[in-house]
Amino acid sequence: MKIPPLKIQFSKADRKEILRRIDEALDKGFVVMGKNVEEFEREFAKYCGTKYAVAVSSGSSALEISMRILDVKNKEVLIPTNTFFSTATAVLLAGGKVKLVDVNLESFSLDLKNLKKRMTKNTTGIIIVHIGGIISPEIEEIRRWCHKQGLWLIEDAAHAHGSEINKKKAGKFGLGGCYSFFSTKVITSGEGGMVVTDKEDLAQKIKHLRNHGKPEPWVSYHTDLGSNWRMSEFSAAVGLVHLKNLDKFIAWRKKTANLYTKLLEEVEEVKPVLPEGESSWYKYIVLIKRGIRRDKLKSLLKERGISLSGEVYEIPLHLQPVFKGILKGKFPVAEDICNRHICLPLYYGMTDEEAIYVVENLKEIIIKKEAL
Repeated sequence: MKIPPLKIQFSKADRKEILRRIDEALDKGFVVMGKNVEEFEREFAKYCGTKYAVAVSSGSSALEISMRILDVKNKEVLIPTNTFFSTATAVLLAGGKVKLVDVNLESFSLDLKNLKKRMTKNTTGIIIVHIGGIISPEIEEIRRWCHKQGLWLIEDAAHAHGSEINKKKAGKFGLGGCYSFFSTKVITSGEGGMVVTDKEDLAQKIKHLRNHGKPEPWVSYHTDLGSNWRMSEFSAAVGLVHLKNLDKFIAWRKKTANLYTKLLEEVEEVKPVLPEGESSWYKYIVLIKRGIRRDKLKSLLKERGISLSGEVYEIPLHLQPVFKGILKGKFPVAEDICNRHICLPLYYGMTDEEAIYVVENLKEIIIKKEAL
């Protein structure tokens, strides 16, 4: 049996609808920031329960634009060290200073205890990352603490399409939420991103900056240092059609995740990282027992036809070569979880038989101690 790390699904009906929308854009000769983008924004805001959603070129640009608007220049922004490159570069490219924070073992996310330790007089805000689609169970406490301290809170929701806790979707807890629609995500537009917010002024500023800082889209009069962070009509057509499937995709992934959890209940050598609320199940994260060699385990599974999904993340930011001498500190929990977690294959359309095959082989390798 061959099991890939992920599969991106487009039904025949979806492909037909995407092509119809693209053809309409081509027929009108309006291929950027048109009808598809506007509808995608409207429908995504509705899905997230926010007043506004602004489409941009990527999740990375969603974060960077937000940092520029929040004027982080020469100020500290607290972020977790076990996150993707873009969470840090968004701050740095906007002239800010990244201050890394250790994370919680149970959620892989920031917690209030570590945030309080790392805050200084120069701290202006926090980017919390919903790793693997898991929203921190402390999110409301963190939100209230930020408000009390005069700090803004931005959510990096790149993994969290459809994730929620306390009946609130990702993006509703902070000043805004930054989403990615990269090709590996639960829903995709190929490339693309979105910022969701209830703040009208923030939404308008994002629209302004994404189009070279022009108050009027088609007039070459520039009032701010923006850039080309626009989304094309083609990307929006793909994203809009995929969005209609999001709840269906999540329900399937949740069913498979629940099966994984049941099958792994008595396997002492592994511990699933589970959400307290509803997850997008972008990743099914499993902590493996110390002493098990992750690379060897992955290699042995690959020999049996099982390709694991990418980690979240295997190398923390403070150990990335590009940040040597820039991002410093000791983060024992993050280093521990980055070293010893795996992400099991998980995708819409995955069968129970495939999930069982994954766990049976994982258990066999562990029991035989082949990866020690």
